[in-house]
Amino acid sequence: MAEKKYTVAEAGPRVEQFLDTVCRLGGFKLDYSVSEGETPHPDFENPDILVRFSGSDVDLLLTNKAELLLALEQLTMEALGMSPEEHSRICFDANDYRVLRIEELRMSALAAAERVKKTRVPFHFSPMNSRERRIIHLALRDQTEVRSESVGLGPLRQVVVVPSDMKTLPEPIRPPRPRPEDDRPRKPFGRDRDRRQRRR
Repeated sequence: MAEKKYTVAEAGPRVEQFLDTVCRLGGFKLDYSVSEGETPHPDFENPDILVRFSGSDVDLLLTNKAELLLALEQLTMEALGMSPEEHSRICFDANDYRVLRIEELRMSALAAAERVKKTRVPFHFSPMNSRERRIIHLALRDQTEVRSESVGLGPLRQVVVVPSDMKTLPEPIRPPRPRPEDDRPRKPFGRDRDRRQRRR
């Protein structure tokens, strides 16, 4: 087992200082604990440090696929000066989201592999962060008929599952852009419309 690089004794106070500042400035009603990393899925995540959140604002952390939880995790790692290669050494969680997410990604990876085996058509996952892409890759590492590759750049980087003998990788699929708001003036309705008609 690899020696732990980050310890609660050394990094814990810095994590707490940063999170205390963020929670105070953001007005978040959150409690958290910093402990030695747990490995409910040792094949996929083996963090040195686990930060587990609770409190009345936990639901905010988990909205939109835990967007705020992951953002807090990312900002904390940057505050600690961690390199991208070290990002798996710290893990933020709430309501066991990470364990459930790992299992969801693992099952999705296996389902995608079966689909590609039958159709030989590449399967694209939605863009995801490096940690979640790694889970997909690890889930499929023992597959012989298909393989997984990361394609795309930056926030659009995504995993594609292809037949093992496919030489050229498909281009990444760009998510559809949100439809722009209609800038045309809207027709008055209801009481506003009635008032305007009476003024004429």
